[in-house]
Amino acid sequence: MLHTGRYLYVLFCCQQSVEKMLKALYAERVQEVPPRLHNLVRLGEQAGLCFDGGRLDFLRELSIYYIQARYPEEIDDIASSTTPDAARHTLIRTEEMVSWLTSLQTSPPESAE
Repeated sequence: MLHTGRYLYVLFCCQQSVEKMLKALYAERVQEVPPRLHNLVRLGEQAGLCFDGGRLDFLRELSIYYIQARYPEEIDDIASSTTPDAARHTLIRTEEMVSWLTSLQTSPPESAE
């Protein structure tokens, strides 16, 4: 999507990737089905995670990109402010966040065969 210029969807998929990792950690730590919420900071807090300032700021920033699924009328506003550099930078930061969250798992993720 990055290479085809679909920058808003890059950001949405970044948000979804982090959300799924947080929900996986929640399920592992709390031993319950994760709550149906999309606020990444709240998900992390409910999973018992502690974030440094930079990670916390990134989660807040990334959470806004779930809006497009809930509020389609805002897609144009968000898309018009999305740049290739912002999408690329967010993708890199997401990869770092997912890697860090993966390192917090007590059991390794199962491989899909």
